[in-house]
Amino acid sequence: MILLILGLLLWCGAHYFRRIMPEKRAAMGNAGKGVVALLVVASLLMMIFGYRWADFIPVWQPPAFFVHINNLAMVLALWVYGSSAAKGAKAWPAYKTRHPQLLAVKIWAIAHLLVNGDVASIILFGGLLAWAVGSVILINRAEPDWVAPAPADRPTYIRLAVITLVMLTLIIALHAWLGVSPVGT
Repeated sequence: MILLILGLLLWCGAHYFRRIMPEKRAAMGNAGKGVVALLVVASLLMMIFGYRWADFIPVWQPPAFFVHINNLAMVLALWVYGSSAAKGAKAWPAYKTRHPQLLAVKIWAIAHLLVNGDVASIILFGGLLAWAVGSVILINRAEPDWVAPAPADRPTYIRLAVITLVMLTLIIALHAWLGVSPVGT
């Protein structure tokens, strides 16, 4: 559990560094990008292995139907995350919300909190939810002005739908490979 918590703290520190200490980050120049990237990768590995190795300590038993809510929320999270990917014009909701990728992380975290009622899950998904909320607050304070991009056209939505389905398939396969059934039994 300690490795999970340390990984989560490192993730937050690496991502918040630029917002909390902008002068120090700027002084690092381009080399700072590499350092932050290494810290993010290290934090991901620490969170993944810390979560996998953590003892299962139940807090609550989620109802079985939450699996279906989770799956729908995951499709939405993938769509929302991908909606900001196109250059220029953006798909919904990226032309309506300033932080679609952070919104997607929040949807992902809440979805996983619905179906995982153990301490390690609450720490991991709750911690990443708190990080995403904090990131939105820090970004909005540092850069209060935002101009919404133009809405995308039909080909962008078709690409986004295909990419969302491919990513969903890959995520289901990865969960199955790890021994977890994300689609219920």
